Amino acid sequence: MQPETPFTHMQCEVPEYNPPSEEIKAILERHKTVAIVGLSPKPARDSHKVAKYLKEHGYKIVPVNPGQKEILGERCYPDLRAIPFLVDIVDIFRKPEAIPAIVDEAVEIGAKVVWMQLGIAHDQAAHKARAAGLDVVMSKCIKIEHMNMHK
Repeated sequence: MQPETPFTHMQCEVPEYNPPSEEIKAILERHKTVAIVGLSPKPARDSHKVAKYLKEHGYKIVPVNPGQKEILGERCYPDLRAIPFLVDIVDIFRKPEAIPAIVDEAVEIGAKVVWMQLGIAHDQAAHKARAAGLDVVMSKCIKIEHMNMHK
């Protein structure tokens, strides 16, 4: 019997489709405003490290976390609908079961890209986003992809 871990009960899908590397590079070159859903104020968390990296590399980061007022010197919003300006990329650091509602919000606010971080994929929500005209990247780290394009 397998020992129980914090991830034992999580359902993780394997993405049916991801854009090729050239398309991911184009997405990162073209879109510079990134809403980070689930951004943690804790520096040790991956979401915080990714946001800090993106900010240091010329991206406008928009923290989305209902429990916070400000993260990394940026105003924090409770959800995507509360952001009063256009967002290009919605980068998601949330559990898979939260993805469909976030994708619905991303479509509603006119985002261009839904990006599900490394280890996160939701094919049904991805189909919905693509049908609405959004690009979708699943189970890839936006920081790693950005670093790879600058090697």
